[in-house]
Amino acid sequence: MDQHNMEIHELFLRQFTANQAAIRAYVRRLVPTRHDAADVMQGIALVLWKKFSELAEQDDFRKWSFGVARYETLAWLRDKGRDRLILSNEVLNIVADESAKIESHLSSQREALESCLEKLPSEQRSWILVAYTPDSHIQEVAEQSGKTVSAFYQWLHRIRMRLLECTRRTLQTEGML
Repeated sequence: MDQHNMEIHELFLRQFTANQAAIRAYVRRLVPTRHDAADVMQGIALVLWKKFSELAEQDDFRKWSFGVARYETLAWLRDKGRDRLILSNEVLNIVADESAKIESHLSSQREALESCLEKLPSEQRSWILVAYTPDSHIQEVAEQSGKTVSAFYQWLHRIRMRLLECTRRTLQTEGML
């Protein structure tokens, strides 16, 4: 790969990785499951890479990638619509429009929550992350933590309330609330 192509590749990777979580969250709001979102994201990544040279302004990457994500998701849903019951295109377009409108706020919330999670002591942060891992079972997590299920739920509730308050304070400080 020559120097110019490497620079383009690096620029794409920087832009894509900076926006990947937001794109995934957008797609996740439109498709039924996380696995479906992962399937759609693979297609989106390919299309974004193939068409990256068509992007006129690098500052428009986020907006452009959401447009690609919308069309790729709608195409995926159309194809899957033959297999199972899904929402009509009109409803999906409304959901896609609303999701795009609120994405910057949701992105700010995610960033604030991540910052608040980082402020937790490492052991607490680890248990929170384990508890919210897909396919985890609270009974098993409680047992591993040395707490009863009831005590673990109470602890989890207290930590969630601390994270919620921290997230609100962070967003207020940044003028997002």
